[in-house]
Amino acid sequence: MPREFPLDKVRNIGIMAHIDAGKTTTTERILYYTGKTHRMGEVDDGAATMDWMEQEKERGITITSAATTCYWRNHQINIIDTPGHVDFTAEVERSLRVLDGAIAVFCGVGGVEPQSETVWHQADKYNVPRIAFVNKMDRVGCNFENAVTMMRERLGANVIPIQLPAGEGDQFAGIIDLVNMQYRIYHDETLGATYDDLPIPENFAQEAKKKREELLESLTFYDDKLLEKFLNGETIDEDELKLALRKATLDVKIFPVLCGSALKNKGIQKLLDAVIDFLPAPLDVPPVVGINPNTNKEEKREVSDGEPFCALAFKIATDPYVGKLTYFRVYSGTFKVGKVVLNANTGKRERIARILEMYANKREDREEVFAGDIASAVGLREIITGHTLCDPKRPLVLEKISFPEPVISVAIEPKTKTDQDKLSEVLSKLLNEDPTFQVNINEETGQTIISGMGELHLEVLLDRMIREFGVGANIGKPEVAYKETITVPAQAEGKFIRQSGGKGQYGWVKIRLEPLPQGGGFVFENGTKGAIIPKEFFPAVKEGIKEAMQNGILAGYPMVNIKAVLIDGRFHEVDSSEISFKIAGSIAFQEAALKGEPVLLEPVMNVEVTVPEEYMGEVIGDLNARRGNIKGIHSKGAAKAIMVTVPLADMFGYATRLRSLSQGRASFTMEFDHYEKVPENISEELIAKLRGF
Repeated sequence: MPREFPLDKVRNIGIMAHIDAGKTTTTERILYYTGKTHRMGEVDDGAATMDWMEQEKERGITITSAATTCYWRNHQINIIDTPGHVDFTAEVERSLRVLDGAIAVFCGVGGVEPQSETVWHQADKYNVPRIAFVNKMDRVGCNFENAVTMMRERLGANVIPIQLPAGEGDQFAGIIDLVNMQYRIYHDETLGATYDDLPIPENFAQEAKKKREELLESLTFYDDKLLEKFLNGETIDEDELKLALRKATLDVKIFPVLCGSALKNKGIQKLLDAVIDFLPAPLDVPPVVGINPNTNKEEKREVSDGEPFCALAFKIATDPYVGKLTYFRVYSGTFKVGKVVLNANTGKRERIARILEMYANKREDREEVFAGDIASAVGLREIITGHTLCDPKRPLVLEKISFPEPVISVAIEPKTKTDQDKLSEVLSKLLNEDPTFQVNINEETGQTIISGMGELHLEVLLDRMIREFGVGANIGKPEVAYKETITVPAQAEGKFIRQSGGKGQYGWVKIRLEPLPQGGGFVFENGTKGAIIPKEFFPAVKEGIKEAMQNGILAGYPMVNIKAVLIDGRFHEVDSSEISFKIAGSIAFQEAALKGEPVLLEPVMNVEVTVPEEYMGEVIGDLNARRGNIKGIHSKGAAKAIMVTVPLADMFGYATRLRSLSQGRASFTMEFDHYEKVPENISEELIAKLRGF
């Protein structure tokens, strides 16, 4: 089966935003106008195509990123609608890793909200070209200019409006295009499917002319031809302007800003045009780079059907009809159903039984996939998010996707014997699907502890266990994922010697521990002089230290931000082994950590509370009582937005408390910010409680 669309006519894009900015509604309108759906699904009615999970319909939020394909102006657009809630940030992270471009949706009233910042910076990390869409221009209190200013100030982004709203709020009538200098009005009777392009009304003409000059001036920094014409006062036609805009957008130098109202069916066709005109085709993206596992050398793969097959698995899902689904992005080459593929990370070969093109939770079979495609495979067993699939003759391992650590845990136990048998199988499936979900067994109590990114994250996972998989379970109270670290350098020795005739064990090491800054993780260095310990025992010492770090010495929490330097040691020609040096490394670490003035660390959350002014005093008082550190207060429409950092331990039950303080009129968003030292008085209480004193 030949390729349906040439690579220059393919767009792989994501739609990302803060919760409730209208992202899923925007996607629904795109599907309607491109002919993929024949009726508009509304999030508020629980009828959105892309929010197909029961939990998504009930809560009116996107939980899992959904993929679909649509067609516009003879181009194929593969879209991933990502979640806006911070608890599901992994879905955004893994989607951005495989997308070429993105639409960032902002609320015309709220502007840049906390999760908008998070997803924007995630896209910065992968250098993804973006266009911004200021939605909800029909809402009372919306302000296009304010939203653009917030993007510049909060995101540090070079955003440039290429459209203006003709009126705002109740007066929002249509869109002024600064590229072709036309005014578009939409026909309500056709749900915005038809429209008229008219001359710009007189009352907007002056503003439009001024903003077009600003647009041209901005682009002259990136296009010499345009600069010459601009300085000479020559006319710059639409095609020249589009070409310069495309180049600057692809180079991630500027971000074009559009506007509209997805709910009122205004501006979506222009948004689709911008996707085609300004966002990259797979050919516009640099070749993918990976490591050849046979040679350990870096290799490139061009985006071409003629190159060896190479794809990245970016999402695993459990489908009730076909079983385990692996979503993947093809970076190079082609692949046919039934052929064998190599998982370059595990070295295992597997046969792909079916290839599916997904439309949210509906699917169509495909015989073959090509470079630039996003599809899903059935039949892959031993695969997790971030694994590379490739031609067995030309292996390549692509860079893995990194995910944040969980910050909240709960104990879970099955209700019946039948549930107990099912539980481990279901947890295994959920672990496969979600890289930010973790399962551990508490060795002292035997309890199963599950960890995630927030209360909502765990709530949804537990809900899925009951509904999708039919497992009954009792859940304990949420617990904070504390960590431990040291505050001063310290050194100690560890000896593991068992010699009583015959072959014994002999391992003796001396290590120095040094505290690392926030996010430093774990670093191991060999600081020995000469061959006092054979090199083959170094990994064993490192492994022993890493294992000891899993159970901290204050309260058993994992230890982080530590550098360990091996400074001395002894070995025995006959009795030394890897296990003896591993145990010696572990003993030395525990001794040194005790001397390193260990402290407890707790997760601190970035919180934004939106509250009517009359309740602000009580809300701030309550935040102060929760050890909140107010970072700033700004206006958000008629309300005030309080920016504050608060320890997670003090945020449990906050939603209920905030409702009662504000008669249900305040709302808040929360995301993980950093770990910091627990105050001494609280730390002592915690340690005593955990040790059962």
